[in-house]
Amino acid sequence: MSGVSSVSPTLTARSSYPVPFLDRLDAFASARVLVIGDIMLDRYISGDVERISPEAPVPVLRHKETRQMLGGAGNVAANIAALGGHVDLVGLIGRDADGEAVRSIVQEWGISTAGLVATGERPTSVKTRFLAQGQQVLRHDWERTGPVAPGEKVALLDSFATRLNVADIIVLSDYGKGSALPPVAGAVIAAARNAGKRVLVDPKGRDFSIYAGASAVTPNRRELAEATGMVIGDDASVEKACAWLIDTCGLEAVLATRSEDGLSIIRADEPATHIPTEAREVFDVSGAGDTVVAALALGLAAGMDWVDAASLANAAAGIVVAKRGTAQVTPDELRAARQASDDEIHPPLESLIASRDEAARRVAAWQAAGLTVGFTNGCFDLIHPGHVALLAWARERCDRLVVGLNDDASVSRLKGPTRPVNNLAARATVMAALKPVDLVTAFGEDTPLALIRALQPDVLVKGQDYTVANVVGADIVQARGGKVLLAPLIAGQSTTAIIARLTEGQ
Repeated sequence: MSGVSSVSPTLTARSSYPVPFLDRLDAFASARVLVIGDIMLDRYISGDVERISPEAPVPVLRHKETRQMLGGAGNVAANIAALGGHVDLVGLIGRDADGEAVRSIVQEWGISTAGLVATGERPTSVKTRFLAQGQQVLRHDWERTGPVAPGEKVALLDSFATRLNVADIIVLSDYGKGSALPPVAGAVIAAARNAGKRVLVDPKGRDFSIYAGASAVTPNRRELAEATGMVIGDDASVEKACAWLIDTCGLEAVLATRSEDGLSIIRADEPATHIPTEAREVFDVSGAGDTVVAALALGLAAGMDWVDAASLANAAAGIVVAKRGTAQVTPDELRAARQASDDEIHPPLESLIASRDEAARRVAAWQAAGLTVGFTNGCFDLIHPGHVALLAWARERCDRLVVGLNDDASVSRLKGPTRPVNNLAARATVMAALKPVDLVTAFGEDTPLALIRALQPDVLVKGQDYTVANVVGADIVQARGGKVLLAPLIAGQSTTAIIARLTEGQ
């Protein structure tokens, strides 16, 4: 392996790596990324296993829910859209129902479907995962792999060429299904280089020479080992393997993801940077590589250097692996996670207070990640032990708890002109500081009905001074299979009683 590019002495980033990307998040809106590669449909069929089939010794999955989302290059594009960037997507889909499902989801992300190439040569690639009690028990792949047909190649490259000039950066997402194999990969890289555009490749297989001339590749630890024939362990072995790829493939950089060891960004004749992982809990690594290459591309397109963009990609990956299934990351999640990493404390209170629309988006994201979302509401004017007990009881029965606060005008209508004692901003700040609470939002109506309809929570909690029949929004939650729960009350605890005691003798 003579002629290997030199790598300068290692610079190991601290876990609280500086946060230069935070002030670049707004610049994502003007960044344009062109994604081309293997588009897949990820389907999740979930249910319960309660018995073994009498026909064969296999479990019987009783169906509860089917979810569909974009995979492969589609998930890369969805991650860019979620982060606020502009993305064009080019890839093959079949002329089938699954292809139409892909089109529909792409449109839901606000991404144009004009770059999608429908083909009768192969079906839409579909990965179907069967889950019982939240655990994957089987995966079924419906696909045709192998190089694209001549007509498919022409259509793909024509679609790519149409969108190349307006792009700031290109992502080639290779899942080995054909859309990124030779000769497409070489043609994409050559066209991008001629146009002066960087190309980032999320690679597949053992032969990375097919990506020669790209700006960077983003292999995981296993892919790096297979492509170089080297044993990948400590930082030094990563640097050696990445330097070899840079030299033999004519790359500008290699970003290697290393699971629990974080990621490394290696460039020729530059210090190697090793950034520790930011994942606090890992539910599912599906699609994490898509998030990494999406964030890296968007960061570079927004003007970041390699190290800052790699830091962004690392932070994004740390968030997405805590979600179930192929998932995406938002700027708000990055801000909150970044602050938690830097200060080693909980996210800033303001990040836990959201508008109705933002709260609905976060709830939907939690639910898409397989989390159960609970909701309770009230004035919560002067926090007392009864409030704390109710919130703790509610949080024990869900994965995330959202609290809806009456705004000041609605409190006055319900409680009288002398209330609230604390205004909405003060009440929201106190509420967000309480450990059981994951999100706070407000409503101005006399009841939270419209808010519950917008959030669609899985669990609705009120005190035992209610009955299920007269809990506002119970019908909405129950209609989607959710639960309405009544929390026990602590006798003698109320804001009205506290105020009465304070005003005695005045």
